[in-house]
Amino acid sequence: MSVWSQVVGQPEAVAELQAAAEHAAHVRFASEGPDEGRRRSGGMTHAWLFTGPPGSGRSVAARAFAAALQCPRGGCDACQVCRTVIAGTHADVHEVATEGLSLGVKEMRAVIERAARMPTTARWQVVLIEDADRMTEQASNAVLKAVEEPNERTVFLLCAPSEHPDDVSVTIRSRCRPLRLRTPQSSAIAAVLQERDGVDAETASWAASVCGGHIGRARRLARDENARQRREAVLAVPRSLRSAAEVFAAADDMMAAADAEVVALTGERDEAEREELAVSMGAGGTGKGVAQAQRAAKAAEKELEKQQKQRQTRTKRDSLDRALIDLAGYYRDVLVRGFGAEAAATHPDRAIEVENAARDGSRESALRRLEAVLACREALETNVKPQIAVEAMVTALRAG
Repeated sequence: MSVWSQVVGQPEAVAELQAAAEHAAHVRFASEGPDEGRRRSGGMTHAWLFTGPPGSGRSVAARAFAAALQCPRGGCDACQVCRTVIAGTHADVHEVATEGLSLGVKEMRAVIERAARMPTTARWQVVLIEDADRMTEQASNAVLKAVEEPNERTVFLLCAPSEHPDDVSVTIRSRCRPLRLRTPQSSAIAAVLQERDGVDAETASWAASVCGGHIGRARRLARDENARQRREAVLAVPRSLRSAAEVFAAADDMMAAADAEVVALTGERDEAEREELAVSMGAGGTGKGVAQAQRAAKAAEKELEKQQKQRQTRTKRDSLDRALIDLAGYYRDVLVRGFGAEAAATHPDRAIEVENAARDGSRESALRRLEAVLACREALETNVKPQIAVEAMVTALRAG
């Protein structure tokens, strides 16, 4: 076993990263001896860009690479170094992820400043940015400057869906070595669900076949009954749009399901954070200085509320996006079946429904419905009010 066993269905990428980690073990720094400035780095470089479709394991691969760089044995997955890197607690590996809609410059500058120092326990300072596509323009500029003038012991690992300028600026991309991940095969995902998560073979095979190549989604579908019920409700939408009343009812149901998921995923955490803040700010205290402490507590409470609202907004968008991806996959299957193409189905467990929809409707209507779903995703990305975007979509789905 090694840290690379966590990277599912990416043999080419793993081989490339392993080679780079092996070369990195022989890099000589200016401060280490008479061979000043000489490096035997081979495939190693100071900045990497991990790209791939959602669920392909970009951050998992980047984290495994960070462990391999720091581990004396190249990522054994058994030593303290590997365990702390994978757990996100290693002193010289700085992970940046956002639960909001964007990564701001203030957070990025703080991380870059820490990473510019000499490592404390390992050979490298590693900065892992999980959501590089969510960086604001100012944050991107801060990262660009750090990548252009890197400390010799600092490595940047950026993760983004693609190399498109909308995800990563051209200037940053040009200074990074690209590593492209692919959608894992369903057989590889099913094997992981069985071996790592203890899921029975039948459930693992089903979850892997309907997850769209998204490992995290497959795990949720295999283990979470609520996730399966939400998927069932979404895939029932095409059959429940017989009248205008049902159109708006379907939109309301989708929004209610997203709201329920937000409460389930963030409700307890939000409450715990508020209680923790109240305790840390001396809630209920008396005596000298209480008024000043209360003013500080109010400011901290407002900042916490802002962060929680951003997290709730992103959680709701992500929930709606998963639903829209399922819908898009359904109409894509209808279109494929309408053309009689030999292509793997997105929802193989809906084969009979898809067959009937393709027989009863035209290919043109299937395409228009698919485009309506994709247009709704784009509208949500541009901050259109979710209720309006979803209602417009289901209205177009009924019209065909």
